[in-house]
Amino acid sequence: MSNIVVVGTQWGDEGKGKIVDWLSNKADLVVRFQGGHNAGHTLVIEDNVFKLSLLPSGIVRDNTIVLIGNGVVVDPFHLAKEIKQLEEKNIKITPENLIISDTAFLILPIHQLIDNIRENKHSINKIGTTGRGIGPAYEDKVGRRGIRICDFLDKDDFFLKLKKLYEHHNIWLSAIGESKQDPNEIFLKLWKQGQFILSFVQPAWFLTRKYVTASSNILFEGAQGTFLDIDHGTYPYVTSSNTVSSQAGIGSGIGPTSINYTIGITKAYTTRVGSGPFPTEEKGEDGINLGKKGHEFGTVTGRQRRCGWFDAILVKQAVALSSIDGIALTKLDVLDGFKEIKICTGYYLNNEVITYLPSSEKQQQQIKPIYEVLDGWEGSIVGTKKLQDLPNQAKNYVKRIEKLIGCRIIIISTSPERHDTIYLKNPFESN
Repeated sequence: MSNIVVVGTQWGDEGKGKIVDWLSNKADLVVRFQGGHNAGHTLVIEDNVFKLSLLPSGIVRDNTIVLIGNGVVVDPFHLAKEIKQLEEKNIKITPENLIISDTAFLILPIHQLIDNIRENKHSINKIGTTGRGIGPAYEDKVGRRGIRICDFLDKDDFFLKLKKLYEHHNIWLSAIGESKQDPNEIFLKLWKQGQFILSFVQPAWFLTRKYVTASSNILFEGAQGTFLDIDHGTYPYVTSSNTVSSQAGIGSGIGPTSINYTIGITKAYTTRVGSGPFPTEEKGEDGINLGKKGHEFGTVTGRQRRCGWFDAILVKQAVALSSIDGIALTKLDVLDGFKEIKICTGYYLNNEVITYLPSSEKQQQQIKPIYEVLDGWEGSIVGTKKLQDLPNQAKNYVKRIEKLIGCRIIIISTSPERHDTIYLKNPFESN
């Protein structure tokens, strides 16, 4: 048995989809444990491109079972749409290979409305929300007024809870001059969608326990990245859930002693979508080139990502926060052709050198990167499958990153294609 957690070590968009897809080939169960359809994974498999935002990446594998855990917030309309899109690409989805936790909370149309109203009221310093209703849904969960998937079991009870939730939000909508929302307008559509979802529903903890007891391989798939974590990220420019490895157990119903290995997905440079601090951001030609070569546009929103050099301080902190055992380094090929490549090895804060990302929002905006400059390499490494076939400069870059972050690199991705990968260790094998 080997139960593995996969997390992003930066601000998301690290390339988790491809790595999870490869790992899912060895997994009996793939679990999505937090977030919603605000995070996207793009899988490139031969001539097919799959864009997933709610369904776990393992769904494209023929013999893999996937679970949407209790820590996820689910938009029932988007879920049905995503299932249909995959079925149109000949991906079979049934209650046998897709299971949804009965205690996952719902994202409702009123959540999306509130999300967009709030974001649009900020003329500057926008949080950068996708407008999908994720934050308001999690707020209702914590506020103990949320609606869960198991509430679809009783029609009258479901409507009463829906009515109560809408009454709560209508107070705020009315106070800011917005139109009140009528739960009757969405009730029947929601109920119908819920009946479709119920065929996939089981208790998440019960399913994960069954696989643990059977000594099966379980892969826990996170969304976003470490520094979008609600507790450990660059608050308030964060998502509304915990994205670090500890959430894998909470969001799926499994204890920490059942986790055997944690993989951190790390891009060979750094990107961020939306607002918030970004110490190594490059606004000049280098940043533009990274964005073009890396096709840095969001899977969900299509927004252009901000680009910059690799931040070793950031990733080292992520390694500590999630007790990461091994790193999957992605998009190394994007650095092809750069004469010089920079790595951030520390920050200046008020003329002092620090080697951690400060928690204060103001200090995060004030820090300046300290760079180490390495030689780049000529030619293309796209499709390279063996470490020895990389140029010496690329191997030096990988080794330097390993030393600075204090963690072994076990996988190196050299293109979006599934097979263009250097495997230095299989985490499902004995450690």
